[in-house]
Amino acid sequence: MPLLMAILRKTPETFQIYWVLARIMVPVTITTEVLSRMGVIDAVAPALAPVMKLFGLPPELGLAWLTAMLVGIWGALPLIFTLVPVSSLSVADVTVFSALILFAHGLPIEQKIIQKAGPGLIATTSLRVVGGVLYAFILHHVLTATGWLSVPVDPTWLPMSATPDWTAFFLDLGETMIWMFIVLVVLFWALELLKATGLLDLMMTAITPLLRLAGIRGEARHLTAVGLFLGISYGAGLLIREAQSDCLSPRQIFLSCVFMGFAHSVIEDTLLMMSLGADVYGILVGRIVFAVAATAAIAVLLGRLSDRTFFTRIFRRKIMTAETR
Repeated sequence: MPLLMAILRKTPETFQIYWVLARIMVPVTITTEVLSRMGVIDAVAPALAPVMKLFGLPPELGLAWLTAMLVGIWGALPLIFTLVPVSSLSVADVTVFSALILFAHGLPIEQKIIQKAGPGLIATTSLRVVGGVLYAFILHHVLTATGWLSVPVDPTWLPMSATPDWTAFFLDLGETMIWMFIVLVVLFWALELLKATGLLDLMMTAITPLLRLAGIRGEARHLTAVGLFLGISYGAGLLIREAQSDCLSPRQIFLSCVFMGFAHSVIEDTLLMMSLGADVYGILVGRIVFAVAATAAIAVLLGRLSDRTFFTRIFRRKIMTAETR
């Protein structure tokens, strides 16, 4: 009963989130469809082809990637199968593209939150984009060399698909918005269930040894684990409080934010991309391994930076009450 009451009490938050997403998704989707029917997509595709070619992906997906970075994952979802027919994509293609946008999405909003914790906007944003490109590039070549996941993709949910006329397009869009709301509610309830049963705390405890390998220590490990499972808004939000109270070293805050940039909201985002046909090992296991290794490497480089360079180039020193801890 307490669990049910907690879910009912917080469910209105899902409506608020859905409304924000809907106001972004609907106009972006309609605008993209108009541009597609006008031939703008075909005209822009050649310019994006070299970038998408790095990952063995159709050039049209460059627009969905850009949308994901600027708007967010939900803004890009309707574009994927609108720009490229599902029949022409393999599981490997969807997995590589999913990995690409999981690293860097909703950058204007999420990076602004991270910036408030102290890390520089340019440094952390660049690391997220470069990290995503590097991981997607490695993943593509591994899958190509092994032939793994080369079978046609079979998504359990199609956010949007190419339609022959405007009537069918708007009907499809309406169906997509309904399913998006259902997915949001289910994910929200699942997360509340994990919290209530204590499984979320166990998952956070289990991940701390990996964070230690990444060079993240002390209380920063717990806060990073929060971001890993619940998202940047939660994790960085707690880091902002700790940064202002001077309870964590600036370098630990920076490493925590870097790791969260590489891997965050792994429950919700992973389930979402799996519904499109992405492979869990490519978008979850490999992503976390990369996040640990990349953050550990950055920790080593960070240790060699002088305080002057660190606070001048990649961290806002004024938020802290002391230079170092």
